[in-house]
Amino acid sequence: MKAANPKVANSLLAQLTGRNYQRLLPGLELVELKFGDVLYEPGQKIRHVYFPGNSLVSLLTLVDDRMALEVGMVGREGMVGLPLALGAVDSPVRALVQGAGTAMRMTSARFSKEFRKSPRLRQGVHHYANALMAQVSQTAACNRFHVVVARLARWLLMTRDRVRSGEFRLTHEFLGHMLGVRRVGVTTAARALQRRKLIDYTRGSIRILDHKGLEAAACECYAIVNAKNGANTPAGHAWKP
Repeated sequence: MKAANPKVANSLLAQLTGRNYQRLLPGLELVELKFGDVLYEPGQKIRHVYFPGNSLVSLLTLVDDRMALEVGMVGREGMVGLPLALGAVDSPVRALVQGAGTAMRMTSARFSKEFRKSPRLRQGVHHYANALMAQVSQTAACNRFHVVVARLARWLLMTRDRVRSGEFRLTHEFLGHMLGVRRVGVTTAARALQRRKLIDYTRGSIRILDHKGLEAAACECYAIVNAKNGANTPAGHAWKP
């Protein structure tokens, strides 16, 4: 059997053997995702699936059509548009690009066809679906029970692992949506981490200064999600500077 594709940016696609990947390749299109792009809205038909490379997509649930809360994030470890693999055609969440970069895109019709034909693809997608469900359930518990500073540290580390960088563009307003807190709460938490010299925050940008210190400041949810995700995802082997 031919080896997998270690040079493919997306881990889910990289697990496919050469022959399986080559069969998918004609249906894959390299696209640039921009910060703030909305790939789907709740109830909207899923027309494409995305396999992020160095981009990052947040999955947000909406309340009263105006408030949003992140329930999961997808980076190079997985795919956006997972409901298609579960037999659904509409998105239950808003898929919002929070980290600009590249992704491989495929039409939903082509993905559904290849998903039915390829046992190796089905295996990888099912494994990722299990990991994403674990992340979503842990995030729900984290949002309910843990303090904002620890949640912010956890969120920054999860973002770092997926974009493979300790620097990223973020605003307090955006982080408020991610963590489900008011802007003032994000400001207070970011300042607390900055006073401990764990991060450097300037308007619209965050840089991790002390990776080990930030891991110590994070709640246990970061380690739990890593353990549940396993080697299939970059979070299973946390990125190091």
